[in-house]
Amino acid sequence: MITSREHKKNYFRTVMLALVGTIWTMDSPTVAAESPELPTEHAILTSAPLVPPPITRDYPAKVIVTLETIEKVGRLSDGVDYTFWTFGGQVPGSFIRIREGDHVEFNLNNHPSSKMPHNIDLHAVTGPGGGATSSFTAPGHSSQFSFKALNPGLYVYHCATAPVGMHIANGMYGLILVEPKEGLPKVDKEYYIMQSEFYTKGNYGEEGLQPFDMTKALSEIPDYVVFNGSVGAITGDKSMRANVGETVRLYVGNGGPNLVSSFHVIGEIFDKVYVEGGDMVNRHVQSTLIPAGGSAIVEFLVDVPGTFILVDHSIFRAFNKGALGMLKTDGAEDLAIYSGKQKDSIYLPEGGGIQSIADSGSTMAKAKNKEERILFGKRTYDQNCMACHQPNGKGIPGAFPPLAGSDYLLTKPKRSIDVLLNGLSGKITVSGQTYDGVMPAVQLSDESIANVLTYVLNSWGNNGGEILPEQVVEKRMH
Repeated sequence: MITSREHKKNYFRTVMLALVGTIWTMDSPTVAAESPELPTEHAILTSAPLVPPPITRDYPAKVIVTLETIEKVGRLSDGVDYTFWTFGGQVPGSFIRIREGDHVEFNLNNHPSSKMPHNIDLHAVTGPGGGATSSFTAPGHSSQFSFKALNPGLYVYHCATAPVGMHIANGMYGLILVEPKEGLPKVDKEYYIMQSEFYTKGNYGEEGLQPFDMTKALSEIPDYVVFNGSVGAITGDKSMRANVGETVRLYVGNGGPNLVSSFHVIGEIFDKVYVEGGDMVNRHVQSTLIPAGGSAIVEFLVDVPGTFILVDHSIFRAFNKGALGMLKTDGAEDLAIYSGKQKDSIYLPEGGGIQSIADSGSTMAKAKNKEERILFGKRTYDQNCMACHQPNGKGIPGAFPPLAGSDYLLTKPKRSIDVLLNGLSGKITVSGQTYDGVMPAVQLSDESIANVLTYVLNSWGNNGGEILPEQVVEKRMH
């Protein structure tokens, strides 16, 4: 109990000083601690799938990292747009490469056009929120904090502003590599891949600007699971490249926000996997698990040429939701390692039948003219037909007939409507070659069937023409 007036004065003085100190701490920026004198450099930042060059110095440095958050509309899939929240204007965010022992000055700029405040939680940071508590940044403002890179490894970073899951689901994640002091073993090619999922009001492939769907996110049922922010981001002309005899290192992250990835490269075996991005190495691995908010480093030697497909081996995600990429390799064949097909003969077991592939039920825009029908048809082809009949329409010899230059198709174009509606089983002759297989009935809308057949008729040197939805309706009724 305080009994004297002097004691009361001292007590209240102490309380007031404590309150003032608290208010000052809340409202004023922290004075940066003095760092040892170090050479200063600005970090090289790259957009996926590119990686900054390896660090060659053998001493720590003060590394200045400047990253901007910006909200922008971009492509999620052909015909599908999304308002991405980004680090560096891309999804995933810029790749950051530093060295163990570096002192990092981190500057976060939030573009004035942003509607939301943002911050950054770097899993490489030892400190409250991984930097999130010091980097909360309103639109049109900048924040700065510093940290020392204590632990080597490959780490995820992401926005941690509430609601955290929504900021991550909209694209706010990336990777930061802290190279060990002794450096990483030299390889020929390095690439940056990040898996994530998107939750949209419309189903997969439904066109237009799609908003975020919180109900689907809470249920953990994404419409899209993709590499590097969109369907096809590392396929076709955007594929990664390597040559036979080269070593390839992939820095693979999983932004989540919910799913665990089963990362696999079809036709390759990982010589090394740096498990969860740390220093424990597993060897001769077929697939590796990457948790949401985690990473892995995989390395392999390219032994033979070809296109190697990268997938999440939760396989419907790859072929039906977008988690698919390509590594195209060039060089001489080595038939001792991989011969290619050596024999093709007929095998006719008992049984068989025509199955069907269901449509996604998406609401598709209706074509106003032939040009739009071809455009929309390409999207349907890419999603439903390309795996069998190939991007060039040439099919797979002995398995799937060609659509390019196909006399079976071009002499009677309307016959293909029956094939899509009802499927096809048994022998057919296409351009002089006999095929004996099963074509599943594809349960597409009348509009989608007309579009995809019109696309096929006008592609790969075929002689043109147009199929209309009314013609599909007529065939369906008869």
